Parts: sequence; structure tokens; C-alpha cells
Amino acid sequence: MHRTKYNNNISSLHSLQASLMSALQCLTFLFLFLLLQVATPASPLPLDRRRRVLDNSNHSNFAKHPRRVVFPVNRGSCDLFAGEWVRDETYPLYRAEECGGGMIDPGFDCQTYGRPDSDYLKFRWKPFNCDVPSRFNGVKFLQEMRNKTIMFVGDSLGRNQWESLMCMITSSAPFIHTHIIHEDPLSTFKILDYDVKVSFYRAPYLVNIEKIHGKTTLKLDEISVDASAAWRTANVLLFNTGHWWSHTGSLRGWEQMKIGGRYYGDMDRLVAMRKGLTTWSNWVLRYTNSPLTRVFFFSVSPTHYNPNEWTSGATASTITQGGKTCYGQTKPFSGTSYPTSSYVDQKKVIDQVVKEMKSHVSLMDISMLSALRIDGHPSIYSGDLNPSLKKNPDRSSDCSHWCLPGLPDTWNQLFYAALLF
Repeated sequence: MHRTKYNNNISSLHSLQASLMSALQCLTFLFLFLLLQVATPASPLPLDRRRRVLDNSNHSNFAKHPRRVVFPVNRGSCDLFAGEWVRDETYPLYRAEECGGGMIDPGFDCQTYGRPDSDYLKFRWKPFNCDVPSRFNGVKFLQEMRNKTIMFVGDSLGRNQWESLMCMITSSAPFIHTHIIHEDPLSTFKILDYDVKVSFYRAPYLVNIEKIHGKTTLKLDEISVDASAAWRTANVLLFNTGHWWSHTGSLRGWEQMKIGGRYYGDMDRLVAMRKGLTTWSNWVLRYTNSPLTRVFFFSVSPTHYNPNEWTSGATASTITQGGKTCYGQTKPFSGTSYPTSSYVDQKKVIDQVVKEMKSHVSLMDISMLSALRIDGHPSIYSGDLNPSLKKNPDRSSDCSHWCLPGLPDTWNQLFYAALLF
């Protein structure tokens, strides 16, 4: 009898063990099924649906696009910088008076300082095959950039663009609270409601320049400690350089160059520029190799001091007879490509250096679209020039910088598209 009871217990244990094993197998299969469901990517949304999701999201897409953006279009990828200038009566994006006090330098505020024509404000850049935002949305920009720092680094063209972005933000997000700190080399525009900083760091050569034995020395193989510390605080960096590398005579910003412990009274400027940009690229690769930091480089902004560059093939309505500068130009150059310019060699150096950095830097190739805008410079409406200077535009015109509102607004439109879309 005891043996029978013992056998019955054994049989019960075997049945229980079998039940447990069966249950365990079911749980295992259920776990694997759920795991596969999580790991399997969702079906891709159609392009228009994805774009609507992107536009309506309240979450930042900033960290999701650490590399150069390629715009999906019907045929291949999009070249933001291949296009044409089209007339748009809804332009400009803002009026100078909509910018707060101290935002636009007098040298860029052409309308306030007497420029009589305004047609140059009515042109919009239209890429040939891209679907890009037609207007700048300051609220969206600030939402995406909340708690972040955007920093322009370079020469006065970088400052030109920095002031443009400040005006674009304040005019399209008018109820924000802001504060500007103007210092040298770092100036900062703070949008207090979003804890966003938009800064400009003056560094015309990007590399260090300082006094050595009483001489102003351009150190081609060194980024200054102060510059490095400031740049590393930014989440988005926009670099530019170019014009200062070609200055000669009294306009030259240095007395000697230094590299590798050796001093030079001068050297081929393109060679010097490449050495300086190589130093910059090494800094970028060392300190900004993170998907949370976006780096842009804006190619050379062309000047228009030589009418021979654009008179060939240009229409009579765009040419001021006898002029030797950009003074009197009221319309863009007619066409989609500019014949020639002195900026081409510098642009090649920039292209080569950035290409060698692979995909870490987004090259904003604004040179050609800017070259077409022979009408966009301040010329003699660059601040409060005295009457004698205004009477001599061939000697006093500013054909390097750009009026605001004006061309730098387009640079920022393209930056906005590349950064957020």
C-alpha cells in the first residue's frame, strides 16, 4: 500500500513537471514574439506624411540629424545651392525697424542710410529641385534650439549673417524677451523665453593672432585657448573665413606669420590659408566629434569691386555706365552662373579641406548664389558717410558686405533648412 501511494506521488510530480515545462515553453515563445515586435522597424511613412510628422512634432529633431542633410525629392538628392533668383513680392522677410535697437550695424542698414531703390529686397532664392521652407519660422527654430547655443565664428561677413538671424528671429517671433551683449571677440544675443543663445565670435582667420616680440603674428598652426573654450560651449557652429587672407598693404591684419616654430614675413596666401584651415579642421575633429554638435562652414562670400566680371553679357538695365564698383546696381546678375570672380581659388581651398573631413562638416556653398547678387551690397549707403565720400562711390563704396534685410537672410534660410528639415 505504501509503495502504491509512493508511485502515485511520483506520477503526480511527473505530471506537474510536464505542466510547468509546457507553461515555460509558452512563456518563452511569448517573450520571443514580443522581442521581435519591438526590434522590427515600422514600415516607412510616405514622404509627405513623414514631413507632416516632422513639422508638427514638439520634440527636438536636432540630435537625430548629426550629419549633412540630403533633401528627399522626386529625382535623387537636392542641391540647395543650385537654383535661381526669382521675384517674390512677399519679401523681404522683415523690415529694419522690426529689429531691436543695436541689432543691425549702420554699415549694413542700407535703407535707413539713404539707399533709394528697394527692388533688391524682392528676390528669393529658389533651388531647382528642392522642396524647402519658403519662410523662416522663428517660433519653430526657437523650440528646436531650446537650451542650446548657436555660434557664428569668423570675420565681419559672419557678423553680417549673425545680425540677419537676430532680425529674422525677432520679426517672426515678436513676443519674446531678448538681451544683447556686445563685446569683443564674443557678442551674444539671448532669447530668454527659450534659453537660446545666438552668438558671434570674431576670428577673421579662425587661427590665433597675437603679439610676439612686438609684432602682430598670425599663428597658422594654433587655435587660441580663449577661442577654443568659447567654441566648445556651442551646440551649433557656423564658421567662415576668406577675405582677410588676401588683404595687402595697410589692410593686412598681421606683420608676420608663424608655423612650426618658424617665422615668415609673408607666403603664398592660398598656402597660408590652407595651413590655417587644416589647423581649424584638426580642432573640429578633436573637439566636436559628437552627434550633439552640428558644424557648418560657409564658403567664400564674393566681392563686386570689378564690373568687368559682370558687364560681359549683362543687360543694359543692370549696368551703370562708367561705374567702377557695385554702386548703382539694382538687380541681380542675369543668369544662373556668374562668369568669374577672385573668390574661386579660395573656394577651392575650402572645398578641399572640408572634403577631407568626410561628413563631419556641412559645407554651405553660398558662393555662386551670392556672386549673382551684384545689387545686394551697401555701396555708399554704408552708415553715415560724409557727403564728400558719397560723391565719390568709386573710392568709398562697400562692395564686400551686404545690406540687411538682404542676401544674408537667404544664407540663414538655407541654414535653417539644412539644420531642421
